[in-house]
Amino acid sequence: MKLFRQYLATKKKLLSALAVFAVLFFASFVLFRLPLRAVLYPVLLCLLTGGIFLWTDFLSVRAKHEALEDIRKLSAAMIQSLPEPSTVAEADYGAVVCSLRDEAVRLEQEAAVHFGEMTDYYTVWAHQIKTPIASMKLTLQNEDTAFARKLRSDLFRIEQYVEMVLAFLRLDSVSSDYVFRQCSLDAILCGAIKKFAPDFIGRKLRLEYDPAQGTVLTDEKWLSFVVEQILSNALKYTREGGIHIYMPSSERLCIRDTGIGIAPEDLPRIFEKGYTGRNGRVDKSASGIGLYLCRRICRNLGIEISAQSRPGEGTEIQLDFSPLTKM
Repeated sequence: MKLFRQYLATKKKLLSALAVFAVLFFASFVLFRLPLRAVLYPVLLCLLTGGIFLWTDFLSVRAKHEALEDIRKLSAAMIQSLPEPSTVAEADYGAVVCSLRDEAVRLEQEAAVHFGEMTDYYTVWAHQIKTPIASMKLTLQNEDTAFARKLRSDLFRIEQYVEMVLAFLRLDSVSSDYVFRQCSLDAILCGAIKKFAPDFIGRKLRLEYDPAQGTVLTDEKWLSFVVEQILSNALKYTREGGIHIYMPSSERLCIRDTGIGIAPEDLPRIFEKGYTGRNGRVDKSASGIGLYLCRRICRNLGIEISAQSRPGEGTEIQLDFSPLTKM
């Protein structure tokens, strides 16, 4: 009904002209003093014929409208053809749409090529920079001085940043494989904790770890990245106290720290890309990418990630595996 009203609105001028012609036709018959029946019959016949033509035209417009509604759901590259135009204006609009479609497809292809080249370059760079990092780690592994420990800690952070770059590049890549299998949560958590052990020892922070029980259907590499990123953030903003890793239930993992906490106005946005909040303005090295990557990866893994925090009392990041059990 709404479409029919819109259709009638587009035909307002034509309908007005037909009404005027009908009045003139009726007036002419009256002036010639013809019988009323002779006047009404041709008028009604013309109205009936006009109504039939109007309804037929509306059915054609409705079919074209439905076809365009289906086309509108497609991307520019998928639009192959448009409904056959019935007026000069429709043909002109169709030509404009086709021209814009061709331009959009061309720009999309150019952007894809540019993005692919950029991704390839940074992927090669990330892999190449691992070589000098590994070399420096080998050089320092036999030294046990405070200076060497500091250098190893800095190298570990550099290695984390490189892994973050690779994760960011692979996140939207069609070649990213997610190998899902039953993985031991305890093994993943112990592996991450071992990597950060020098930081815990060097900064004299307490670690409370309640061994995780059971397995979870996930990709071990990507879940390890998420856990390591959460631990890295917790260590980054914890000056004293420690970190507690525990599972309040078989489907929920919590990583709680005693750090500086997150302001209430920042908490809803910490998983947004590039958002650093009040803490980021204090710590100039914050990029706002780590937790964004965690959320993106968790969505791909079917895990829900959330945060609870109060300024000065620390932060707790929770990973909810319950959606995986419903698959």
